[in-house]
Amino acid sequence: MVQTRAIILGAFAALLLAVPAKAQVLVDVSKISCDQYITQRITHMQTVNVWLAGFYAGRRNNPVVDTQALNKNGNKLSRFCESHREMPLLEAVEANTK
Repeated sequence: MVQTRAIILGAFAALLLAVPAKAQVLVDVSKISCDQYITQRITHMQTVNVWLAGFYAGRRNNPVVDTQALNKNGNKLSRFCESHREMPLLEAVEANTK
């Protein structure tokens, strides 16, 4: 009886201590189309917007991210992508910065 109880408690403790594995997801942003961005089939639009803001800030050696500009630029990019769904997203970003 004591042995059975110890086994049950041990199994219960193992279940409580088990940490679920988190999947690592890699996204090649250069392959995202405007359509995938708009429909959020790859990831959330805000996630992509933050990545884009950081990427372009890094290219300018600017460690500051302006959150208001991030939202404004994300909205502008979304409107552009609505009418250019087949365009690669990074090309759409470049077209919007000119």
